[in-house]
Amino acid sequence: MKGLHLMQLPREVLLGEDLKGEVVNVARRLGLGEKALILYGPRTKGIAGKDVEDSLKSEYEVVSLTVRKGATMEEVERTIDLIKDESADWVIAVGGGSIIDVAKLASFKTGVPFISFPTTASHDGIASANASIRDLGAKTSVKAVPPIAVIADVKVIKTAPYRYLAAGVGDTISNLTAVKDWQLAHRIRGEYYSEYAASLSLMSAKMVMRNADIIRLGNEESVRKVIKALISTGVAMSIAGSSRPASGAEHLFSHALDMLLDKPALHGEQTGLGTIIMAYLHGMKWERVRETLKRVGAPTTAYELGIEPEIIIEALTIAHTIRPERYTILGKDGLTREAAEKAAKITGVI
Repeated sequence: MKGLHLMQLPREVLLGEDLKGEVVNVARRLGLGEKALILYGPRTKGIAGKDVEDSLKSEYEVVSLTVRKGATMEEVERTIDLIKDESADWVIAVGGGSIIDVAKLASFKTGVPFISFPTTASHDGIASANASIRDLGAKTSVKAVPPIAVIADVKVIKTAPYRYLAAGVGDTISNLTAVKDWQLAHRIRGEYYSEYAASLSLMSAKMVMRNADIIRLGNEESVRKVIKALISTGVAMSIAGSSRPASGAEHLFSHALDMLLDKPALHGEQTGLGTIIMAYLHGMKWERVRETLKRVGAPTTAYELGIEPEIIIEALTIAHTIRPERYTILGKDGLTREAAEKAAKITGVI
């Protein structure tokens, strides 16, 4: 239909403490079916997965699946097969970004709803419609559906290493350059632009920047601040109908690192580094981005991530090829090696 713009949003978002037993009430309120499939990882099963599963068994028929290989198409296909074989009515993912991404894409392909129960606050995938799958040539985002509900248990998320929370800040701050790229594409390519979605995305980034000192404490209040920002970012993407409000050249840089490295760093750590560099290229106050990341204890140099300077430079020069249809500050021809090295050195990344 001409002029139609579809927005898919979570129907419920719960943020609080001791929420493992609340899944039953959420499922009941949403009128979900009688058979549930719960996904967790080997570690997140013990952190929260088994407790959620035991709670659900009081009212629902539950089948479980342990995701062992991360966000891969193999795991997505295993989940799809189990949904079909067991005639599961809905899915709940208890874990980090990889577990949630597997559930997200499998639920999209099978047409069943899913609930997101994050155990870390490391990136905005906990509430967005986009799934990052590793073995699709590069680790790029594919369109799926947002969760029907997000249940964020502050006590559970707080048990994760602080590094994950700092990475969540890195992913949220990347909204600053993502929106700049979106505005650029709107002006140069006439690409659709939503001022409302962009404003919500920028608000989330600015909120974590204002609260950097609080977040550094790593307590319950810190988790609440970051989770709210990540969920708001996910909503911004749903409103936009794309990942544009939160994914620009800094994400292409991160995806390029994923291609070049056998063991990449956390997604939010890489996008944080990318945001420093892209803010410099945009002529923004990149020093403020770097300072905020330092204040929350997130890495701001390749050395801190254990990445060789040469890899940073190469990633910058190939980043524009990851999603050639997505126009960013890198342009269609990308950066020369000289320009990439200069940007990385000036910003102190290398």
